[in-house]
Amino acid sequence: MANAKSLVAASLGEVASIDDIHAMLPQVREEWRTKNLIERVKNLLPVDPSSACQRLLNASIHDLREKIKIAGLDIASEAAKQQKLPAVSKSEDIDSYSTANVLHLVYHMGLLRRPAWRRLRRAYDIRKDLEHEDDEYEASAAECGYIFETCIRDVLSQDPIQSIKLVDVMEIVEQSELSVLTKLTLEEFEHAPEPRQKEIYQYLISISLDASKPDIVRENCYRALACLHDITRRNVLFDVAKHFVKRIGRGEPSVVQFRVAYVAGVVPYLKKLQVKAFFESYWKRLHSTSHHWSNHEFHRSLLADLEEIGGLRFCPKEFMEQFAEWLVLCYIGEPGGYGRGLNRPVFYSDIGAPMCLQILRMSKLNDGFFYTLRESSDSIARACRNEHVARRLDHIINAIEQ
Repeated sequence: MANAKSLVAASLGEVASIDDIHAMLPQVREEWRTKNLIERVKNLLPVDPSSACQRLLNASIHDLREKIKIAGLDIASEAAKQQKLPAVSKSEDIDSYSTANVLHLVYHMGLLRRPAWRRLRRAYDIRKDLEHEDDEYEASAAECGYIFETCIRDVLSQDPIQSIKLVDVMEIVEQSELSVLTKLTLEEFEHAPEPRQKEIYQYLISISLDASKPDIVRENCYRALACLHDITRRNVLFDVAKHFVKRIGRGEPSVVQFRVAYVAGVVPYLKKLQVKAFFESYWKRLHSTSHHWSNHEFHRSLLADLEEIGGLRFCPKEFMEQFAEWLVLCYIGEPGGYGRGLNRPVFYSDIGAPMCLQILRMSKLNDGFFYTLRESSDSIARACRNEHVARRLDHIINAIEQ
């Protein structure tokens, strides 16, 4: 046996020695070990490496069939329909799929990323050569190594995706009290196929915008979107954004729509004219409510809406300076020290000032912006002639730098 091992190692060369292949095998999941896959491959490898490659790839395709079933026949059915593959309505339909169709389906279900899908297709092409030209073709060292590494790394070492269902999320958000997604739910969503992520994401957006739903349910959906945004795949966000734009239509987004668009991460995909129209309308609302400290009772709702749409992160350049000027003036206030505020050197909105600072910080403006604004704004320059007011502008710059 030692001689056979030496011969195979020599034929495989440095690219894929028998020891290199043996080192990969422990990565195979336990369920395949109990089926004696590793032992069978080890026994075949010294005498017939081509057959060992075929055995491993066959196991990988079988594994992918099972992963399709676990991920959900509903997703498989929709993906098959979209890609014009044979219809899928029951598990037996997956069993009758050809290898090529299995690879096509798992990719479009989101169970395989594109690089892994391409590698498996190449491995399948190699296996077809081994299967149909046994008398003329023998796997090379590089091909053996490629098949083993691809099958083990991309399939046999990867656990099946326990796909989250829409109803699982509905049970959490459709409660009569504030609720949050569990850690397990977040993990399942992160690893869910793209069609499932899209289904859940669109549901949460739809309910968040539905005025006929209870406020508590809408808020739960909004909070869920905030949790899922960073773990949602880019393709899903893009598809959801297209649907969102159609929902808005040709008009200007409302505050509620923009709020949901921001937390869902689809603002960058909205039409520029719609974003411009929204901020132009918001500026009229902001301008009509003075930043003066005496209007403090109106500042909370006005600034809360601005904070919940990301502050000025998506504000068009043509409105940026005037928005920032208003927020800065609201924060720095005006010279005090008179009347009932005799011991207060600066009068400013107790409600609005901290909210303005938070909005300016989240808007990701640099300190140079505020130095320029001070020079270009007569109102800010005039207010900052007072040393106590000027110190509050320094507070903004220091907070931005942190």
